[in-house]
Amino acid sequence: MFIIAYFLKALATVLDMVLSLYMWIIIIRALLSWVNPDPYNPIVRFLYNITEPVLSRIRRVLPPLGGIDLSPLVAILGIVFLKQFLIPVLYELSYQLR
Repeated sequence: MFIIAYFLKALATVLDMVLSLYMWIIIIRALLSWVNPDPYNPIVRFLYNITEPVLSRIRRVLPPLGGIDLSPLVAILGIVFLKQFLIPVLYELSYQLR
């Protein structure tokens, strides 16, 4: 049981870091959209490629709001929810298994 507990604690820590990093990547992409960057820039392409799968799914569900893209905001709220709900549950479960 100790191995599973440590695995869950490590999983929660890594998941927390990944979610934080992805949230910042979404924020950077949203900020870049305000300045109309060069679409052939490798950094811009990386940001687009890493965020578009999630944001496009959210855009399919959200109704169009006259040119305002709220998909980054919804994605960030989803990440915050996961960080506030899932991560503590994984930590608590790991402590209970010890």
